[in-house]
Amino acid sequence: MLNINLLGKLAVVTGGSGELGRAIVRTLAQAGSDVAIHYHKNKEQAEKLLSEVRAMNVHGMIVAADITKLDSVMAMRDRIGQTLREPDIIVNNAVIQYNWTRILDQSIEDYEDQFRSSVLHCVLMAKAFVPAMIRRKYGRIIGINTECAMQNMPKQSAYVSGKRGMDGVLRVLAHEIGEYGITVNQVVPGWTITENKGATATQENYCKNVPLRRRGTAFEVASAVAFLSSDLAGFITGAYIPVCGGNVMPTI
Repeated sequence: MLNINLLGKLAVVTGGSGELGRAIVRTLAQAGSDVAIHYHKNKEQAEKLLSEVRAMNVHGMIVAADITKLDSVMAMRDRIGQTLREPDIIVNNAVIQYNWTRILDQSIEDYEDQFRSSVLHCVLMAKAFVPAMIRRKYGRIIGINTECAMQNMPKQSAYVSGKRGMDGVLRVLAHEIGEYGITVNQVVPGWTITENKGATATQENYCKNVPLRRRGTAFEVASAVAFLSSDLAGFITGAYIPVCGGNVMPTI
């Protein structure tokens, strides 16, 4: 039987204490990966998740950082290296979101924060962790994007601007480091059902436009992350992979 096997790997998941982050952390741990769980403020949730990870007989740690600041990301890298080792897998999941509004009403600060949490987040994580991957000639980098980056609907401008910038950075990175055996891909959730009770309700207006006529689950998104983290996906790089039931479909 073919299984996703991440035994002996170490993954860093930014925003690991969040709703989608928790599903990603659990799924990678279930596949055998050790996990460094990044959080910004929710230490209590991160500690609870760490207990779950350790119960799966893998190693883990929690680490706080501001993923928009170079010094903080570098300090996180050092702590992970000292406590565990150099990571094999980086999952850029953390993001800042605001109440969406029209461009004329959205603050300039919202656009700047979206840029920092989407684009600079990926740049800083690359600067921190890619050099070691280059030395080892192995690595997996996975960004969590959004179907909104293809939809470009009203009131999405700040969020979309950050995520489309993230897409460009990661595609360039895939070209720049592919020769070292490092893959760079994106997983693209739709409107996902998570542990949040309010996120489990049926949304007929949304689902009627989804070819599979339902919303996806956090586990389904996390499963795509696990696949791209594995050697089964060793010849896939530069991909933007929707996990949204066909609600958006990249074309050739």
